[in-house]
Amino acid sequence: MISVCMSTYNGEKYLERQLDTILEQLSPEDELVISDDSSSDRTIEIIKSYKDKRIRLFENNHFRSPVYNLEFAMKQAQGDYIFLADQDDVWLPGRVRKVKEKLKDNDLVVCNAFIVDQNEKVIHESYFQWKGSRSGFWKNLKKNSFLGCSLAFNRKVLESVLPFPKKLIMHDVWIGLMAESIGKVCFLDEKLMLYRRHADNVTAAVHKDDTHLSDFSLGFKIWYRMVLLFQVTNRYLKVRSKEAKI
Repeated sequence: MISVCMSTYNGEKYLERQLDTILEQLSPEDELVISDDSSSDRTIEIIKSYKDKRIRLFENNHFRSPVYNLEFAMKQAQGDYIFLADQDDVWLPGRVRKVKEKLKDNDLVVCNAFIVDQNEKVIHESYFQWKGSRSGFWKNLKKNSFLGCSLAFNRKVLESVLPFPKKLIMHDVWIGLMAESIGKVCFLDEKLMLYRRHADNVTAAVHKDDTHLSDFSLGFKIWYRMVLLFQVTNRYLKVRSKEAKI
């Protein structure tokens, strides 16, 4: 069973396109878990219009954070494999099937993506190339190249990353580094998504990549990475201690 986890907030502009490309790839026993952070536009109306039993909608939340809104959705996931999704991207045909195949031998898979504008015009042929994406704990601690909306992982990783640490700035690097610590990570070079970048996208401004950290001083950047390293190390030790007791 697959659980697709999505956080939404005022996503009416692109949401229907994203939902269509996700649902057409899911089996009847799979689920799409959506946590909405009190949208004031037609987001809820659009979701409910599908009348699809695979959609589990949690509305009227007040997280005021895409990171912790997504965490809530992840906590509801019942599947063996968890796929993350933003409200405004496009899943290309075969994403679920191809990533599931890789998850047989890996704990977390990051798929490549075309970077597109608001009209789905390609502005960069490869997210991996643009970001310098590749596996490696220290490499990604120094400069995160995990793309949150392209992550898929098993329950081993899910259980290790929940709950999120307090005041987490980015969920993708937290999930990615934990997966690097406790399991096997695969960067799948095949482009299986359209990763949409546009000015009015909340997640682009908040956590789609780490460019927002440029607003902070060098001292803050160093401090944040030290805190993240401490958080990952602390959680890793707890995971290993729990495994030892079983």
